[in-house]
Amino acid sequence: MSHRPSPGRRSVLRGSLAASAALTLPTGLGAAPAFARSGRPRAGWGVQTGDVTADSGLVWVRSDRPARMIVETSATESFRDPRRWHGPLLGAGTDFTGTTRLHGLPSGEQIHYRVLLADPDDPRRTGEPVTGTFRTVPARRRDGVRFLWSGDLAGQGWGINPDLGGYRIYDAMAKLDPDFFLCSGDNIYADGPITATQALPDGGTWRNVTTEEKAKVAETLAEYRGNFRYNLLDENLRRFNAQVPSVVQWDDHEVRNNWYPGEVVAASDTRYTEKSIDVLAARARRAFSEYFPLSTLRPGAREGRVYRVLRQGPLLDVFVLDMRTYRNANSPDDQTVDPQGILGREQLEWLKRELARSRAVWKVIAADMPLGLVVPDTTENRPHIEAVAQGDPGAPLGRELQIAELLRFVKHRRITGTLWLTADVHHTSAQHYQPSRAAFTDFEPFWEFVSGPLNAGAFPASALDDTFGPERVFVKAPAASNVSPAGGYQFFGEVDIDGSSGELTVRLREQDGTVLFTRTLQPGRVGQ
Repeated sequence: MSHRPSPGRRSVLRGSLAASAALTLPTGLGAAPAFARSGRPRAGWGVQTGDVTADSGLVWVRSDRPARMIVETSATESFRDPRRWHGPLLGAGTDFTGTTRLHGLPSGEQIHYRVLLADPDDPRRTGEPVTGTFRTVPARRRDGVRFLWSGDLAGQGWGINPDLGGYRIYDAMAKLDPDFFLCSGDNIYADGPITATQALPDGGTWRNVTTEEKAKVAETLAEYRGNFRYNLLDENLRRFNAQVPSVVQWDDHEVRNNWYPGEVVAASDTRYTEKSIDVLAARARRAFSEYFPLSTLRPGAREGRVYRVLRQGPLLDVFVLDMRTYRNANSPDDQTVDPQGILGREQLEWLKRELARSRAVWKVIAADMPLGLVVPDTTENRPHIEAVAQGDPGAPLGRELQIAELLRFVKHRRITGTLWLTADVHHTSAQHYQPSRAAFTDFEPFWEFVSGPLNAGAFPASALDDTFGPERVFVKAPAASNVSPAGGYQFFGEVDIDGSSGELTVRLREQDGTVLFTRTLQPGRVGQ
């Protein structure tokens, strides 16, 4: 691949690590700030970047007390002739988080940045700077693009285990030096308390870092915020965030398992005193917007939504979906008319428009749920469907009707280069969808690749639904349910687009980076 080099990218992280060296697990940073007037502001949760374009990027930080956010950028690690950006005042209203938009940056270049937190009453008093780096989107095709994707972090009670070195998968991903990381949902498990220990099948014990907010299901804004802070206690994740920009979407566990708008938590679930899912989702959405560099959800943003398209130069557009906020209620999903579906009509029409106007060679559709894998919803013993496929191999029903409409549109508008990426099901697989095998045939063949989890229980492979003719070309999944990360089965995927040929190569990898499966696709070719 003709990928641009990034000399010194890892060494720039030394400053970030030094700044977070005082972070001792699990004391102090697991709770909301309790600050004294003496001392200087600290950014112990690290830094993140997101919404990176050819000439801009969004930098995130959290302070341990009220502070003014200041960002300096430079073309070199030495920060010679830095450019300074004055950001917002960080306070309790955003849980002391904030972002600063950098603009006017050179395209396709390595940007070094450092964040300083200044005392609002004395700007000369600043804390230890925290450093990071990112690459802006290339304007030229020959530079190529490489990114990773996965999802599902700290699920099923498997949290940060110091005996195993925490979330080690992030170090394996960092070694590949991607342009960005796509998290396909379940960034937290707000409905999954984390206890100090869990028993392992071999008689051993899994140990967790614990915090007060993770001792119960999240209901309050403070508890949702605490779930996001919990993951940032992991040093591997903080290192990764300082090196790799993020593209995040949300799914169910950011709120509650298998939730949908308008749902009411059953009285039998005594873990919840707040029964309105809409109330819980609003709190979770606010915390989500505070803890990721996502401009569409920042206070005052015009769009206020998770779904969006990220243009990554001539080779790639990424269409980030929200298959949670606008869906209809989970049901047996066998209705013959379904105008709302899993995307909602407005999002579906947006996706059609953006796909039609895209001039990128490749159009990645980032879905937070799979298309042809049957994902049941057994919450409170209801025999409902959680994703798209319901197991009926015949003509499209329920939410499949909306997907059929989209696939038909892609074919008739002759839109090439589409592929689907997702996580959610806690195993890794590759499915090829082919009309000759399908009950619904009015579409062009396409691929769907599944990865994850990052650090959660692993589960057996999901059943396939033949409505769109999927063939499972590769799968790796355990035979038992809820296999701990100590037992393996933690996965991430890689997409590598060659700048010269335009070839797109997908690699499905294990948590240590070992390649399990590889598929190379040719640009503009139908039916591969």
